[in-house]
Amino acid sequence: MVAARRRVHASGFFDPVATAVAHAVQQTVTTDRPALVADVGAGTGHYLATALDRDDRLRGLGIDLSKYCARAVARCHPRAAALVADVWRPWPIRTGTVGAVLSVFSPRNIDEFARVLHPAGTLVVVTPRPDHLVEIVGPMGMLEVGADKDTRLRTATAAHFDLVDHTDVRVSRGLDAALVADVVAMGPSAFHRSAEDIRADADTLTAASGGHLDVTVSVGVSIFRPRVTAEPAVDGISAPT
Repeated sequence: MVAARRRVHASGFFDPVATAVAHAVQQTVTTDRPALVADVGAGTGHYLATALDRDDRLRGLGIDLSKYCARAVARCHPRAAALVADVWRPWPIRTGTVGAVLSVFSPRNIDEFARVLHPAGTLVVVTPRPDHLVEIVGPMGMLEVGADKDTRLRTATAAHFDLVDHTDVRVSRGLDAALVADVVAMGPSAFHRSAEDIRADADTLTAASGGHLDVTVSVGVSIFRPRVTAEPAVDGISAPT
């Protein structure tokens, strides 16, 4: 899976997504918040490294349960470090010390997002749209994107965060059979299939379109800020927010 992700990212297929994420992070770089960017479920660290390239003041921390991913993250950029941890459990990160949290196609522990982020920090979440990889999802037996994914994201974050910006990224690019197979192999759809079966189906699918198949990348990039809560009431009078 790590090798497949490296090849897909090296091809530039997801570069428009990485650029959008890096732009969102760059907007957070100010003197009043930490320069640490935490990528949760970081994979190979591609999105983290792209963000770090934008500003030499930033430092990165990639969190992933896989030691293979952690090794890739540690090598992805000179200013990146890796942490092997279960994202669903409390993280060994001090409260309020992170300037930006990235969640790109990864599990979302909203409570920990809120805890580690600085009050002026930013949460950047990338979620697939219903037409993401639509040309290969059915033929390659991949998991489909739920139609209510955006609604569930808004509901999950509502207690701790305010949505301040949202951008849809949609591009299409021709992929050969090897890259189609890698796109499948880099995600959870590959857990129950052999590499040989995936490649055979990719060969058949792309052969029908002359060796290359146009595949769509379609995601939403949502930017959240921690919700400012009112100070405790004093003598029955609430402090202004």
